[in-house]
Amino acid sequence: MADLCASLSNGHTLHRADVKGVAMTSSKLLQDAIQQPLFRRLLASWPLLLLRGVAATAFGVAAFVWPQATLLTLTFLFAVYAIVDGLIAIAAAFAGIGRDKPTWWLCVLGALSLIGGLLALFWPTVTVIVLAVILALWALISGAVQLAGALQLREEIESEWLLGIGGVILMMFGLAVIAFPGAGAVALSWMIAVYSVAFGVSWIMLSLKLRRLARRT
Repeated sequence: MADLCASLSNGHTLHRADVKGVAMTSSKLLQDAIQQPLFRRLLASWPLLLLRGVAATAFGVAAFVWPQATLLTLTFLFAVYAIVDGLIAIAAAFAGIGRDKPTWWLCVLGALSLIGGLLALFWPTVTVIVLAVILALWALISGAVQLAGALQLREEIESEWLLGIGGVILMMFGLAVIAFPGAGAVALSWMIAVYSVAFGVSWIMLSLKLRRLARRT
């Protein structure tokens, strides 16, 4: 009986030691990651990344609850979303940079969104096919840039897959629009709704992950 108690006691002691060792290792990895410029900038910009996800989700929900919107309304909604998204992305790229360089892929994403939004805003009489082309090009190029950012982030944070998923979602949306360029405003609105919500959720999840890590630093 005494041997059994001693064995259990030793087992609990080893378990506590293992847990402590894992916690120390995790803390050490986090401290090492904080030394990386990209990781520091992302931690500083998590509120803006959250806002970017919320904006995308809101745009998708608007397209979902208003599927019968006219082409002019749909173009205006995209223009407003893209401009807001571009400004947020650029602000996030320069957040907390100090003497570091801004996050290049967020700058590119912001510039692409601004170009797409301004193009739609000052060309409100576009046809469905022209709007589809604008959306497809914006989604494909932005998705590729976001995937590149995920690969860069892969060396510094475990949640880079959330950023990668967002890039894949954008590229899938672009391919879907190219596959059905003449689907009509209603079908385009549904596609925008589905992919915008999925894209926005991926950014919200990434920002909340960064928020948790920021609180641990």
